[in-house]
Amino acid sequence: MLNHLSHPAPEIPTIDQAYSKISNSITVEWATVPGATGYLLTAEDGDTVIETMVANSPGTVTGLKAATLYQITVRSISATGRSQASPPKQAKTVLAAPILEVSSPSPDSILVQWEAVYMAIGFSVSIMRANGLGRIWKENTTNTSLTFTSLEAGTLYTIKAYAWNANGTPGDDSTCNQRTSPPAPANIRVSFDSGALKASVSWAPREGAFNYTVMALSDSSELSCRTTLSACTISSLQCGTEYLISVLASNDAGSSKSTSAEALKTVACAPGRVTIQEDPPGHLSVAWSDVDLGDYYVAFVKSDDGLEVHCNTSLTQCNFLSECGFTYFISVFAYNKAGQSPLGDVFNYTTAPCCPTDINPVLVSSDRVEIVWSPVRGAELYETKAVDGFTVVECNDTAPACTLSALECDTKYNITVYSFSEVRGSNMSCTSQFITTAPCSPEIKSVSKDAYSTINVHWRPTNDDATYTVTAQGETGLFRCSSRGESCAMAGLPCGSVFSITVVAETQAGRSLPSYSVPLETVPCCPAGLTVTQVTQSLINVSWTVGTGAQTYVTVLESHTGQSKCLTHQNQCLLGCISCGVNYTVVLKAISATGLTADCTYQSYSSSACCPLGVKLYRLGPNGIRIYWQASRGSANYSTDLYGSKGIFTCAPSAGLSFCDVTEIPCGDVYTVMVSPVAETGLKLTFCPKKIYSVTCSGSTLGMVIYRGKRNAE
Repeated sequence: MLNHLSHPAPEIPTIDQAYSKISNSITVEWATVPGATGYLLTAEDGDTVIETMVANSPGTVTGLKAATLYQITVRSISATGRSQASPPKQAKTVLAAPILEVSSPSPDSILVQWEAVYMAIGFSVSIMRANGLGRIWKENTTNTSLTFTSLEAGTLYTIKAYAWNANGTPGDDSTCNQRTSPPAPANIRVSFDSGALKASVSWAPREGAFNYTVMALSDSSELSCRTTLSACTISSLQCGTEYLISVLASNDAGSSKSTSAEALKTVACAPGRVTIQEDPPGHLSVAWSDVDLGDYYVAFVKSDDGLEVHCNTSLTQCNFLSECGFTYFISVFAYNKAGQSPLGDVFNYTTAPCCPTDINPVLVSSDRVEIVWSPVRGAELYETKAVDGFTVVECNDTAPACTLSALECDTKYNITVYSFSEVRGSNMSCTSQFITTAPCSPEIKSVSKDAYSTINVHWRPTNDDATYTVTAQGETGLFRCSSRGESCAMAGLPCGSVFSITVVAETQAGRSLPSYSVPLETVPCCPAGLTVTQVTQSLINVSWTVGTGAQTYVTVLESHTGQSKCLTHQNQCLLGCISCGVNYTVVLKAISATGLTADCTYQSYSSSACCPLGVKLYRLGPNGIRIYWQASRGSANYSTDLYGSKGIFTCAPSAGLSFCDVTEIPCGDVYTVMVSPVAETGLKLTFCPKKIYSVTCSGSTLGMVIYRGKRNAE
């Protein structure tokens, strides 16, 4: 107890004043208590007690309710303890600050709204540019909203507001910034890209706009693009659609829309339901459905060789000329002021392949026809048909050629070449032509030879209106005869030849195959030349040239005195027992290996005159000799030759004489004397006997010459 009394509590403070400047606190002022190290402030409103420790005066109690009457007390605190509470003093907190909701309903206005403030009977609201420039607008109101107008668009403003009570005491103020919405975009320009179906939109930049939104609105869709720049592109526009283009400028306060929308008509859509017909061939009709926003149409037709044509029409159909064998690529576009519609489906139409027109039979035989033609456009295959009544022969090939076989000879066929393509099938409009096969081969019935060596060939006719040609072919060449009947005669065939006889039938369609051949052999040829040479007075040599085809020869010399004959394989023969000075008939037979004989007759032959007899020499003076002989039967010319060492001396008698004289012959020599008949050709025969005489120079000048002997004819 004594200790407690020695440390008294600090003095009780006395509050000078208590007031509120902020709605959640009251500030208290008091006189300083000596020895106090701190103070405890207490605020009571009947429901709650709030205490706050402070170091000295003034002190503030916080965490209070706005517009509430509080009883305030203060206690001093020291090391010895705390004092009793001071006499209470009442103070009321000021009104709470309005809670503002600010917006910019238009580019030139800001709307300020708040909820009612407890115990407030009025409000003061002021506004100014956030940058401090310009005037301050201030308005008092008892309402809970206020609109400031005639502001600058897109500008940041600072708004301050507070409430006051019945005493006019202002409460807490509330401050916020608000930007007015940007001005509506102007000078809007729209550029349409018809190929990409997009629109480029541009406008004049607006103050205070953070970004822009471009909207394209149609009956069925809405497209937009957003940008911070002054241009934007809207993609994926629909063809055949009318859009209203508007631009919205935005910032944190709101947005403003352009006052007027720009109308944009896109290109028309590609025409649909395209139909293509070719009727008649060579004429294409292209039709399509009408499309929205299409002012006119252009149909393009491009062939696969690169050639393109088009037609321009406000209708929904175009007609074009077409050609066979082409594939046409067809597209239809719609046009308006915006441009060309997008590319729709590209249709292709392949016309029927062309028909071959230059069908040329390169080979026509009795059972086969080979035809060729130039390739035609569009043909992938060719179908060839040959029709004869109910008989049809076909061939199919990708090549522009066909060989129709197993046909009937001498028959007229209706031949058609159809062109075929996988897309269009066969072109059945191709024209046909008639081709007649070559005639049938004849059949030889007989080959005969008449008495005049004329060959007659007979055959069995097998064709209508045909010309038949008979051919004899051998090593010596070809021989022919022609006839429109059943036989033909052929003369002038060379002798000594072997021929093959055939018959060929020919019509306008061609030639048949040759008939089976029949062999024919002509008689051997007579030798072209025959020579008879007198070997001796009774022996002759007959020689001849070779006769073509002859293998054996028979030679016959015949006269009134008899016949001489020889058989030989050679081309000469010696015939004996020939009488001198006789005319002979010369006959030669040429015989072939098969026994065919040619009787060859030549000019008659006269054997040489007989050699003279009794040849004697007589002296005629000192230098002359007379040669005398006895002529043989028949008339003949003679020639006398004297052969000596000093020369050869010749004399010929006058006609009808049997002697001749040689003058100026040297004596004292031995002479060989030969008197020879002279043939009609002037040739002296040398086979007569020779005699040797010695001519001396002494004795009489007349008389015989000494005979020394004779020599055989050389």
